[in-house]
Amino acid sequence: MKLLTSFTLLATLLCTSPACAQPARWNNKQCAVVLTYDDAIDVDLDNVVPALDSVQLRGTFYLIGYSPAVTRRISEWRAAARRGHELGNHALFHPCDGSLPGRSFVSPDHDLSKYTVGRAVDEIRANNTLLAAIDGKTTRTFAYPCGDRTIGGVQFYDQLKNDFVAARGVSPGLQTAAQVDLANIDSYMINGEPGQYLIDLVKQAQASHTLLVFLFHGVGGGHGLNVSLPAHRQLLRYLKAHEKEIWVAPMVEVAESIRAEQRGAPKK
Repeated sequence: MKLLTSFTLLATLLCTSPACAQPARWNNKQCAVVLTYDDAIDVDLDNVVPALDSVQLRGTFYLIGYSPAVTRRISEWRAAARRGHELGNHALFHPCDGSLPGRSFVSPDHDLSKYTVGRAVDEIRANNTLLAAIDGKTTRTFAYPCGDRTIGGVQFYDQLKNDFVAARGVSPGLQTAAQVDLANIDSYMINGEPGQYLIDLVKQAQASHTLLVFLFHGVGGGHGLNVSLPAHRQLLRYLKAHEKEIWVAPMVEVAESIRAEQRGAPKK
């Protein structure tokens, strides 16, 4: 074992190929992992924030402005932001395209297929104003409600690129910094998978030196899409145990690093 470890260390020191240099792109670590939590629900503050704080990891919480868990608990969100968690934008009313199959849950008032692009943009910008009032920040990322990106065939985020560093989508995938589309960052939506599945995804990102974004809703309940508390805890423990190899940071920080690399700035 000692001989194998020494050989691996020597190979790392001597390797000068682009593939060997890849880890330096993720804050000098093997990969980047972003933990995102959607919909601004009570379990974010009751379960997730304490769990992340207990292992000194930071996440991104995509907030819906009109959510009761926002209006009733602003001081707690503000405190979470002070501890380094990102408050991301998930639109003011979470409009989704009700014309698509399986969308009976979409209310007529918040049916994206009935929106104009201008209305969608205005509501998202209004949510930015609310978020800035909570955390005092002007730099953040956006997440598409239901993953819907178009209104009448028009991609509404095109009008918002100067308002955000990046936008997170819902398509699964591991990508290098060069492959990432900052207008639609891939993510793995988690719903009932065990902790080992989550860890295996991280290991794949480590091996391929890529970005891995988790998309959570309920954690220990609170939403129809859910991950158990033990599975979530298992993931956090793995990330903490390997923090020297894995860069875990809010989406806004990782996206800023990717944007800088894609523009040719010094790699991070």
